[in-house]
Amino acid sequence: MPKTLGSQKIFVAGGAGFIGSHMVDRLCKDEKEVVVFDNLSSGKIENIKKWLKKSNFNFVHEDLLKPASILKPLSECETVFHLAANPEVRVGTTDPKVHYEQNMTATFNLLEAVRKVGCIKNFVFTSSSTVYGEAEKTPTPEDYAPLKPISIYGASKLASEALIISYAYTYGFDAIIYRLANIIGPRAQHGVIYDFINKLTKNPKQLEILGDGTQRKSYLYIDDCIDAMLTGMNHLHGRVEIYNVGSEDQVNVKVIADIVCQEMGLRDVEYVYTGGVDDGRGWKGDVKVMLLSIEKIKELGWKPKLSSRQAVQKTVKAILHERESNS
Repeated sequence: MPKTLGSQKIFVAGGAGFIGSHMVDRLCKDEKEVVVFDNLSSGKIENIKKWLKKSNFNFVHEDLLKPASILKPLSECETVFHLAANPEVRVGTTDPKVHYEQNMTATFNLLEAVRKVGCIKNFVFTSSSTVYGEAEKTPTPEDYAPLKPISIYGASKLASEALIISYAYTYGFDAIIYRLANIIGPRAQHGVIYDFINKLTKNPKQLEILGDGTQRKSYLYIDDCIDAMLTGMNHLHGRVEIYNVGSEDQVNVKVIADIVCQEMGLRDVEYVYTGGVDDGRGWKGDVKVMLLSIEKIKELGWKPKLSSRQAVQKTVKAILHERESNS
């Protein structure tokens, strides 16, 4: 039988972060009982502020790197959304331990807590397109092999996937893994759009672009992402399911720069390309071309409402609006 979240209590690790807080919004609007567990290292309390006094919501300011702190808030729940991670891929080039701790150790600690409390039925994990590395087949399907991540971030996500799958089979809960494209939208605190807006706010005449500007990737708006995750959750039939989640097209970095400039009302901005590393990448470990096959999740009835370009445009507007509101 397909899964439904029903009236069960839901534990959201990283629920104050970008994707996490949007998931929390959806769950709370649907009047689910939600426990958010977040250390606020990259998440923000403002993202979940409107739910803090609601009777169906509980916020736990704690860290997955402190295993003992997980057990009590987890012990009343049936479903886990593990959305906690360090989202900045680039940090792996200078401090790989960050990804090891924030992605792999944190995942292990959460799984150990799941094993110990024994009440978790469903475990939902946000993985990444970076687990594929530089796939020779695009659009890249879920069964593509061998998986050869070229970043520490991608490796940490792939290792987390393996841990989750093994725990699911060993300890008897169901797991669903989403390999996400670039998810964008309001509340984002990193990524190319966020970086471009910051740079152009400081210097509206010139924009530094990492790499050669030809990097082409899939971008998905956050609302589409949440819809996809809940669709997959409601159709989990087996012990473990893996779904790609992304848009059906790509957009390159130069086009993103053009959209940002246009939405900020800037003209004649000089683009300065760093040239990048390894044939025009933005940084070491940057996958230059990414497009996921989403046929598997489309068979469940989901498809993105926005194209990559539309998602970028809507995100730029949303981030600029946020800044105006906070200024």
